[in-house]
Amino acid sequence: MKIRSVNELSEYRERIVKSHNPKKTTISICNGAGCLALGAKTLSELFENDVKKRNLDIEILKTGCPGFCEKGPLVTIFPQGIFYSKVTSDDVSLIIDETIIKGKIIDRLLYEDPNTKEKIKKVSDVPFYKKQTRRLLSLNDKIDPTNISHYIQYNGYSALSLALFIPQDEIIKEVKKSGLRGRGGGGFPTGMKWEFLKKENASVKYIICNADEGDPGAFMDRALMEGNPHLILEGMIIGGYATGSTEGFVYVRTEYPLALKHITIAIQDAEKLGFLGENILGSGFSFKIKVREGAGAFVCGEETALIASIEGKRGMPRPRPPYPIKSGLFGKPTLINNVETFVNIPYIIQNGGDDYAKIGTKTSKGTKIFALAGKVKNTGLVEVAMGTTLKEIIFEIGGGILGEREFKAVQLGGPSGGCLSSKDLDIGVDYESLILKGAMMGSGGMIVMDETNCMVELARFFMEFVQNESCGKCVPCRIGTRKMLDILTRLTKGKGKQEDILELKRLAKLIKESSLCGLGQTAPNPVLSTINNFPEDYRVHIEEKFCPLCKSKGVFPVRHFKPEEPKKE
Repeated sequence: MKIRSVNELSEYRERIVKSHNPKKTTISICNGAGCLALGAKTLSELFENDVKKRNLDIEILKTGCPGFCEKGPLVTIFPQGIFYSKVTSDDVSLIIDETIIKGKIIDRLLYEDPNTKEKIKKVSDVPFYKKQTRRLLSLNDKIDPTNISHYIQYNGYSALSLALFIPQDEIIKEVKKSGLRGRGGGGFPTGMKWEFLKKENASVKYIICNADEGDPGAFMDRALMEGNPHLILEGMIIGGYATGSTEGFVYVRTEYPLALKHITIAIQDAEKLGFLGENILGSGFSFKIKVREGAGAFVCGEETALIASIEGKRGMPRPRPPYPIKSGLFGKPTLINNVETFVNIPYIIQNGGDDYAKIGTKTSKGTKIFALAGKVKNTGLVEVAMGTTLKEIIFEIGGGILGEREFKAVQLGGPSGGCLSSKDLDIGVDYESLILKGAMMGSGGMIVMDETNCMVELARFFMEFVQNESCGKCVPCRIGTRKMLDILTRLTKGKGKQEDILELKRLAKLIKESSLCGLGQTAPNPVLSTINNFPEDYRVHIEEKFCPLCKSKGVFPVRHFKPEEPKKE
């Protein structure tokens, strides 16, 4: 069946809505990658079998990731919104017996606020969710991402049905008015980028969705692809229409099998219903989308390396200009936005650029999803309005530092970002504020560290990552990062010299100014920010030749360990 007009889409949606009983009990089970790793697949099957065996009129809904990965597997019972965390196979029959049949709450499975010890019954009252502004993740616990009807039920493809009958320039005008900036790291204005492609006089133009999420600890794009893939497709199709493109590509790393599966199913279903293909909704506009798998190289997040990879070449960057907007995929004008950028588009079309811009700061509009990780009590995906302070994210949504230790640092922006200290906790998170402090938004990785973390070791960790991921094409990145890694490794072994700090700064300046692509140009950021914000950590390594923190359990959290007693070597 194909939907051939806006009226047919409205009628189709009406039938779906009428067939759905909002009062029907629904057991929503997170089937995102994190919860699947903790047994959610078995859990879902047990719920299905138990409900079937008892002949209960209950819907079992396997959803994407709602973000609270720390507490998985997650089960939410609608319409009441009862929220159970860390559910195991042994709890299935108990939940059916007590909560579904008798209407009783199982206290043991409720979320307990780590600070107040209060047991919280409803998902909407959990502080982790309550203090967020969830626009982009709002459907992740309400729809089956492999069922296109679920997306349509919640007004899916409504924005597309509006956009296709608006002049292209009007769409670009709304996107510019919204103030949306690219969520992949650079923060370039999206509307301006779209306008550049629209103005290119070419018979073939391409749109690419960059889903090569490579920052350590970041999984925002993966969660969106796993949990709401049609939202990405809708944003891409609108982008294709607005810029005069006829074909799109989703570039996904092969390490994301569930995301690959869901985006592929979504494309197939969108083609069957006519949201992709010829003459979409009778508008005369035709567009198709293909998926390309990447091999997981960090450098392929860079635009020109990504394009080379799609073309079947080795994923290596090339000098710019020409920029991809002029000469991109197969030499044709090409627009590249990342996953989180595209999923903002349907909201902007449906509500207008002015409405979108009501949230955020003067220069950074809308919401941003962060992957909150490290030494905080609540880890997971956090969607907040631009301008929300680091303190609010870490201490109110994240619940504060694990083990009641002292906050020491937060690392933002992955290997290209920087580390901020406690004096920066009150800054609102937006593009300019973070750059001013020596960090950057990046794709949204946010790793929190406590007093047991050594910042020299952290800098060494990220430099080692960059060195491993460097494609080796340009000398400053290939050789320069190797030199910096050697110095940092020497420092962590107590063999540093005072001159090492000056040498690190000299190499950092050289690499930033002369590397070919963004990977090299930003590689020294973690080192420079730790030198600037945590000089004492470097002093201890150089003057005392010993750091007790290097002997703790590393950058990433190992929970509930006992700190070792410092020993003099």
